[in-house]
Amino acid sequence: MAFIPHTPEDVAQMLAAIGVERIEQLFDEIPPALTIGALSEVPEALNEMEIGRLMSERAQLDGRALCFIGAGAYEHHIPAAVWALATRGEYYSAYTPYQAEASQGTLQTIYEFQTMIASLAGLEVANASLYDGASGFAEACLMAVRINRKSRSKRILVARSLHPHYRRVARATVGNQGLTLEEIPYLADCGRTSLEALAAHEGEDIAAIAIQQPNFFGVLEDVDALSSWARARGIAVIAVVNPTSLALLKPPGEWAGRADIAVGEGQPLGVPLSSGGPYFGFMASRLEHVRQMPGRIVGRTLDATGRPGFTLTLQAREQHIRRGKATSNICTNQGLAVTAATIYMSLMGARGLERVAAASHARTHELVDALTRVGGVSRAFEAPFFHECVLTLDRPAGPVLAALAGRGILGGFDLASDYPELGHALSVCATETKTARDIETYAAALAEALRPARAA
Repeated sequence: MAFIPHTPEDVAQMLAAIGVERIEQLFDEIPPALTIGALSEVPEALNEMEIGRLMSERAQLDGRALCFIGAGAYEHHIPAAVWALATRGEYYSAYTPYQAEASQGTLQTIYEFQTMIASLAGLEVANASLYDGASGFAEACLMAVRINRKSRSKRILVARSLHPHYRRVARATVGNQGLTLEEIPYLADCGRTSLEALAAHEGEDIAAIAIQQPNFFGVLEDVDALSSWARARGIAVIAVVNPTSLALLKPPGEWAGRADIAVGEGQPLGVPLSSGGPYFGFMASRLEHVRQMPGRIVGRTLDATGRPGFTLTLQAREQHIRRGKATSNICTNQGLAVTAATIYMSLMGARGLERVAAASHARTHELVDALTRVGGVSRAFEAPFFHECVLTLDRPAGPVLAALAGRGILGGFDLASDYPELGHALSVCATETKTARDIETYAAALAEALRPARAA
C-alpha cells in the first residue's frame, strides 16, 4: 500500500472544504527566504518492496556482534511468545487505563506485574513502573527523604560502586530540590563499599543510604552489614538491584536491615537491548510507605456481585493534584515494556528465572577464566561476583575495545572515565546466551588485539 493513503482527489476535496487551492498555501506565513523550494538532493521514491530490501541491506551492515558489555543492560534470551503476544493490537495500542470498566485487561496486566516485582523484591507493594532504572533511582532518593520524617537533612549516602549513570541522573533530578548525594568509597582490594568509611558519618543526620546489589563492578556487597548499620541509626535504605539476580540472591526485603525501597532497571525481563531503549524502571517498597510512592498503583477488589475487578488505587500524578503536593512529575508508565516483562516472568516462572541467573553466573566465571589466561589481563577485585567482573589490562582499554569491535566483538565497558583510579580497566559480562564457543572466540580475539604492542 502507499505510505500516504490520500488520493489526489481526497486532497482536492479537503483543500476545497477549507477554502484553499494548494497545500503550499497552508504554510504561506513562512517567509520565502526560509523556504528551500525543491528537494533536489532527495532520491527518487521507492516502492514497498524496494524499501524493504534497502532496509534489510542496511540492517545487515550492523552485523551480529558478540556482546559482552553489560553495565546495566543485558542480553538475555527472550522467548518468541513474549513479543508475539506483547505486539498484538490489544496490548500494543493500549494506553492509560483511566476508564476502569473499559480497561480491565490493561489493569490486570499491571496488577500482575506489580505482584511479581513485589515478590522478587521481597517487599509488599510495587508501582506500575517508571521510565528507566536511573530515573527510578532518582525518584527513590526523593521518596526516601519524604518517608524518613525523623531526619531533618536531605543528605543521602551513595556507594561509589553504584552505577555512575544512575548517580548522574539522580544529581540532575534532585539537585535543585535541596538533596545532596554524598559518595561512600569502595575498598580497592575487593570493590565492596567500605564499612569503615561509614564510621566517618557516625552521629550525623543522614536521611538515606543507597546500596547496589550486585554493584556496578558486579561484586556482591555485604548488604546485611550495610543495611543493618543504617537501620540502627534511623537511616532509610534504598536498594538498587538487578531483577535477574533476585532469583538467586537474598531480596532487599530480607536484608538484615530490611530495605525501605527497591528500584532497578527492568530491561533484563524480556526487553531487547534495542540500541538503548525504551526500557523501564521498577520500584517496590514497604507497605507503610505506599502513599509516598511515585507513579500509579493498580489494586484488585470485588464488585457488587463478588466478581474480581481492577482499578487505579493510587495515582500520585501532577495532573490530579496540586503540583506542590505531588510526589513526582511522572506522567505515565512504560506500559508496553511492562506488558512484555509480565509475559516473560509468567513464562519463565521462579525456576526459569533461577536457571537464567545461575547460567549467567556460570558463563561469566568461564569468561573470566578464559580471559585472564591471556597475557596482560587480570582481575581487578578478588571478591564474589554475579555475572559481571572488572578486568585490568596492561594498556588503555579503549583501543583494545576498538580492535575487538573490528572483529565483531563488543568486549566490555571501559571504566577509564568513571573510575580512573582503576587504571586500564573494563567490566565484562556474560549471560545464558553465551556459549563456550563465544567465549573462546572472545579470548582468541583479545589475545590477538594485545599481541602487536607486546611484540613491538
